[in-house]
Amino acid sequence: MNWHKTTLEINTSGKGLYEVSALIRKKLDEWQINEGICYLFVQHTSASLLVTESWDPSARADLEVFMEKLAPEDEHWYTHTLEGADDATSHIRAMLTDVSITIPIDNATLSLGQWQGVYLFEHRQSPHHRRVLLRCLDMTEKNF
Repeated sequence: MNWHKTTLEINTSGKGLYEVSALIRKKLDEWQINEGICYLFVQHTSASLLVTESWDPSARADLEVFMEKLAPEDEHWYTHTLEGADDATSHIRAMLTDVSITIPIDNATLSLGQWQGVYLFEHRQSPHHRRVLLRCLDMTEKNF
């Protein structure tokens, strides 16, 4: 078994879902992992990771609108506003979603469903540079 690791650097232009599936697949191809486990972890408190619909853009739009309604900005009771109106909100949204995900690797590909993709969910209004740790355990027979 071998561990492969890198950091994905993702620049966002503000709030929204950013698909990172292609970045992950590129690394799997480079590493030639046939069977294993892919682990992702975002190193931020105002962004998160998720697996969701990747075919129809309206599904992503609905998720973004839902999150706006679930955790709206500028609530009068927020006290954590040091970095702006989206400060408390972005942390609440990250708390409600995941900061890490694990995906099996089978036959040299992520074992996602037909319509699934991997996304970074940016919860801040302004552009950010995000870091996602990518760790893959290569369990391909040649490595035993």
